[in-house]
Amino acid sequence: MQKTSAWPLALSCIGLIAYASLYPFADWRDQGIAPWAFLSAPLPKYWTGFDVGANILGYVPAGFLLALTASRTGRGRHAVMRSSLVCAVLSLCLESLQAYLPARVPSNVDFGLNTLGGWLGAASAALLERLGALDRWSRFRARWFVADASGALVLLALWPVALLFPSAVPLGLGQVMERLEAAVVDLLADTPFLEWMPIRELELQPLVPGAEFICVLLGALVPCLLGYGIIRAPLRRMVFAVSTVAVGVATTGLSAALTYGPQYAWEWIHQAILAGLAVALSVALALAMVPRRASAALALLGLGVYLSLLNQAPADPYFTLTLQTWEQGRFIRFNGLAQWVGWLWPYAVVVYLVLRIWRHDREN
Repeated sequence: MQKTSAWPLALSCIGLIAYASLYPFADWRDQGIAPWAFLSAPLPKYWTGFDVGANILGYVPAGFLLALTASRTGRGRHAVMRSSLVCAVLSLCLESLQAYLPARVPSNVDFGLNTLGGWLGAASAALLERLGALDRWSRFRARWFVADASGALVLLALWPVALLFPSAVPLGLGQVMERLEAAVVDLLADTPFLEWMPIRELELQPLVPGAEFICVLLGALVPCLLGYGIIRAPLRRMVFAVSTVAVGVATTGLSAALTYGPQYAWEWIHQAILAGLAVALSVALALAMVPRRASAALALLGLGVYLSLLNQAPADPYFTLTLQTWEQGRFIRFNGLAQWVGWLWPYAVVVYLVLRIWRHDREN
């Protein structure tokens, strides 16, 4: 039985699908209809190409990863049928739960498209397995990465998803302190516990160009160091670092295009940002020969500085207005997913690195 990152990625996909299907999780109520009534309801009169594509494509990764997990763990027989069935049951449960959400409308068409997407994903995995493409990936992974690389690979795969949500600072993930304080104040409002909240002596100050430069530098460097923890060969680390910075730039450009329009895809790049990216790549290449444990320690140190700087800055009011416009658009549910991944990704990396270093110390 092989170790595989497909299973945690499949669980991540299922969690994201559940979030997208049940968002905004508000005003749950019994609307007087059976949860499964949508199955026999008439077909909806109105639909869009976006809805059809989203319902199919949303389940393709889940079906693909479930079938890949079955193949990699020695349960490849009937993997397509089983994975498709899991996707169908998942969609049936989520569509049924939508009957209790006034903001959502369960649909038999959505259920059918979701099941089709799961089957397409599972069939694609089976086809690639038959063509030998997945074996080539396995050999590539064995050459490039250490055996216990699954956790880091999942985090690295989620990094571009986190960058899709627009941030006040390019590559600036995990800026949650101001929102967290506001949420706690709202939670404790009209209670005596509100007096326990510490009062900040100074208001949060916007980042100066130097601090923005450091945040961009560390935002690009930390994923490189995370990858160094699972890649041994220095030359491969260098290739990985160049690819990682390129993916970060491309994804941030895509986020800007979705937020402001295609003509503004690269407006976020200015002198401090360019300098931060260039120095990050230079430092990553210079550190290509550091031991794996040292790269994890450096990543933790960098994350500490990175999160400290970002969370000492307030949200820009114009940027907040931009987010409100984004959230009212057609990408609202997918935006919510990227938003949560963007908030939590650096902290998940911290937990992963601490556990990895602790386990290394125990083994030694």
